Amino acid sequence: MKTRVIKLFDVITLVEHLCIEANCVMTSDIKRCLEKQAKEDKSMLGRDILNTLLQNAEIAQTESSPMCQDTGMTVVFVRVGQDVIFDGGFIGDAINQGVRQGYEKGFLRKSVVSDPLKRINTNDNTPAVIHYDVVAGDELTITVAPKGFGSENKSQLKMLTPSQGLQGVKDFILDVISEAGANPCPPIIVGVGIGGTMERCAYLAKKALLREVGSINSDEQLASLEKDLLAQINQLGIGPAGFGGSTTAMAVHIITEATHIAGLPVAVNIGCHATRHAEGKL
Repeated sequence: MKTRVIKLFDVITLVEHLCIEANCVMTSDIKRCLEKQAKEDKSMLGRDILNTLLQNAEIAQTESSPMCQDTGMTVVFVRVGQDVIFDGGFIGDAINQGVRQGYEKGFLRKSVVSDPLKRINTNDNTPAVIHYDVVAGDELTITVAPKGFGSENKSQLKMLTPSQGLQGVKDFILDVISEAGANPCPPIIVGVGIGGTMERCAYLAKKALLREVGSINSDEQLASLEKDLLAQINQLGIGPAGFGGSTTAMAVHIITEATHIAGLPVAVNIGCHATRHAEGKL
C-alpha cells in the first residue's frame, strides 16, 4: 500500500490561515446572492440593509477584520484519505494549535468556555469541534466553519414519528424559522438534516450549510422541497436583519440519510447572512 506523509506543521499553518480567511472573507457564492437580492428585494429598507451587509464584507476583506464581532466557535470538517500518515504528533492537537494561532494572529474574539457550567474562557478559542470523515485516497481537505451563536442558539432538532411524514418535516422547519425571527441575522441559510439518529441528523444539518448557495440538490425530490421551503420562508416577511422584506433566507439545503423504521429525526441548523467557511487541501 502506497502512503503519503503529511507534516502536522503544515496542518497547523493551514488551519491558522483558514480561521482568518473564514472570518474575514465572504465566500463568492453568498456575495453573489446578496448582490442579487439587494437589487430585487421588495422592501427599500431591505435593499439598503443588504447593501450595508455587502459594504461590511468589503471592508472586512480589505482590512483583514472579522465580518462579525462574534467570531464563533470553530467547527472543523476534516476529510482525510486512508492512505495519509501524519508526521509530528496527533492531528487533533495540530488543528487546535492552528485555531489557537489563527485567533491570536487574526485578532479574533475568543468565545469558548472550557465548561458549560463553570463558564471559564479558554482565552484561545479552543477546543474546536472537529468532525472526521475517512475516505479513500491520500488527500487531506480541511474546512473551517466558525459558528456564531446568534444563529446556533436558534437551531433546533426534533424526533418526529414516521406518521408525521413530509408535512410534519415542513411544518417543523417553518416553525423553527418563524420562531427565530431576526435573531440569526437574516438573510439566513437553512441547513436541514433528515434521518440517521439524533446526533447524526444534527451533523447533517451543519454540513448542509457548506453547500454552495445557488446549487441545486442532486436529488429531484429534495430539490423541489428546498425550492418550496425557500419560497414559504421568504413569505414570512422577516426580511434582512428582521426589518421586513422578501429576503429572509438565501437558500435551504437538505441532506438525508438512512434511519430507523420507527424514526424521523429532523434537525435545522441556521446560518447567518455570512455563514462563514473556508476550505483548504494538503
